[in-house]
Amino acid sequence: MLISPAYAQGAAGGGDFIFSLLPLVLIFVVFYFLLIRPQQKKLKTHKEMLSNIRRGDRVVTNGGIIGTVVRVTDDNELSLEIADGVRVRAVRAMITDVLAKTEPARASADDLDDEDEDEIIEKPRRGARKTKAKAEPVAVAPVSPAIVPDAEPVTEDDTKPKA
Repeated sequence: MLISPAYAQGAAGGGDFIFSLLPLVLIFVVFYFLLIRPQQKKLKTHKEMLSNIRRGDRVVTNGGIIGTVVRVTDDNELSLEIADGVRVRAVRAMITDVLAKTEPARASADDLDDEDEDEIIEKPRRGARKTKAKAEPVAVAPVSPAIVPDAEPVTEDDTKPKA
């Protein structure tokens, strides 16, 4: 008889267990929406940024080095130019930010509008020989003596040295 009432009281407390877990579940939901989900979004945008890096982009590494992407060697490695003639290899995952994106290359001149054709500036190809323009000689006409209306004519006596 003494044992039966003890089990009866324990069975009635089963609903309290769900209410005692409710604050823990709410705390987990709040942490998910305030901490975990934004971190996942940030990670996703960072991965997308890393996959879109191409030659000519100005980037910042985790160490704070700013450089221009010269070559993308494979999926994990980049070659950065940090000064004129100074190149550094970097792991793609260590790129923190892209400062300046380069425009994607256009397909061909046939795809351009008439307005866009005016904006194209042809650059010399790398390794192309530079030709110097040669100036053609100009025919020079003999110079006639200037006629000065009020001047006296020059005589031979004027040209001889005086003693």
